[in-house]
Amino acid sequence: MNFIGRKKELEILTERFNSSKAEFLLIYGRRRIGKTELVNKFISTDHPGIILIGREESKKLQLDRYSRLLAEYFNDDLLRKQGLKDWDAFFEYIYQQAKKQRFILALDEFPYLIKDDKALPSILQDYWDTRLKDSGIYLIILGSSISMMEKLMSYKAPLYGRRTGQIKLNALPFADVAGYAGDMERAVELYSVFGGTPAYITQTDPLHDVYWNIGRNILRFDSFIYRDIKFILLEELEEPRYYFSILESIASGNVTMGRIINYTGLARSLVGKYLNVLIDLGMIKREIPVTDSVKSKKGLYSFRDNAFAFWFRFIFPAEDMIDLGHGDVVLENIKNGLNPYLGRTFEDIAKEFLWLLNYGEAVPFTFSKLGSWWYKDTEIDIVTMDTGSNIFFCEVKWKDLSAAESLVIIDRLKEKAGHVRWHNSDRTEYYGIIARKIKGKKRLIDAGYYAFDLKDFEKWMGK
Repeated sequence: MNFIGRKKELEILTERFNSSKAEFLLIYGRRRIGKTELVNKFISTDHPGIILIGREESKKLQLDRYSRLLAEYFNDDLLRKQGLKDWDAFFEYIYQQAKKQRFILALDEFPYLIKDDKALPSILQDYWDTRLKDSGIYLIILGSSISMMEKLMSYKAPLYGRRTGQIKLNALPFADVAGYAGDMERAVELYSVFGGTPAYITQTDPLHDVYWNIGRNILRFDSFIYRDIKFILLEELEEPRYYFSILESIASGNVTMGRIINYTGLARSLVGKYLNVLIDLGMIKREIPVTDSVKSKKGLYSFRDNAFAFWFRFIFPAEDMIDLGHGDVVLENIKNGLNPYLGRTFEDIAKEFLWLLNYGEAVPFTFSKLGSWWYKDTEIDIVTMDTGSNIFFCEVKWKDLSAAESLVIIDRLKEKAGHVRWHNSDRTEYYGIIARKIKGKKRLIDAGYYAFDLKDFEKWMGK
């Protein structure tokens, strides 16, 4: 598998390895997000270590397997013969090795180990406090069950206060996927469909168009991605039918609390509860108008990862057709609806692009807030503000535009900006547009506007 991105995470892991103190890190995130691949990459870059993967099996079988792997790693004939009989023996052995040398021990899918032995966190706490924290150990605990991993960090948990750091892995940003895809337009399309999930995006072939990749990697009933998204959700969620109904509602464009309730027929209290769980799991996000306070009730819900957004928008409603082998029919429906869908995902990509430009001369000022703005039927795709009275309004279009068409859009943008209540008496306003392609950009720039298209993405993301 190709390894994409994670530059900052690798730098952090390396910096900690180069320190002289014992480390105890938690790395967690939903399945397929690349936790194991990150640690494998880290170990493969001249950092000695071993990954021991947890399974849903008995403690005896776990320890027998770990004994064989550790004996091979440390070339220990005695361990091959005797094995490790319990977790006390396991951590004592690790401690004795860590006194001699600094090495990485990664316990992957740690929640599986706890399932068979609830005392394991307490045993680890004891060994960390009395031995391991004074050794050369570089201990990493990995887990896909976000709720269980966060419980390990909670105040009442045995391991509370012991970890030296934690990394919650999220989906890859667009810039990393763009580097993998090469061509910027194809990168937007692939990222909009396969998202920032490393296990999905690396299944694609950037030499082929997005429809070829959808047909090959999603619309075949034997494809890995087709089943995997549902599997991830079923593993993580209780009462999945309710969650699926809510996610389908959001994917269909019903993104307010009221419209989700109407679409699903569920009680407000249940919808609120399930939305909060999905937010905590990093499946969805709630956005408010950028000028509103955090207490605003104007929240809109959307997906955090495009792979899930695409699946619920186009695949979930068509599962029967795909199972019957009619993926070609589903692909035609996708072709008819993909462009409006790309229009929405491109807005998030444009926001990431502007954050990349922040602190430079390419934007009118260094902003501290960026988001969307809406009131009733009036919407502005992107608004940025600083701590003073500067405000930048920007529209995003997944289209090829002429300078004349862009100026019409900016004129409409000015009208909408008049409805935005923020420092109205003394603010300085700036206007811009981001599109797939803008012909005659110089005309817009000479008129005092900001204009960006995919050529600018290539320039800045290349940096």
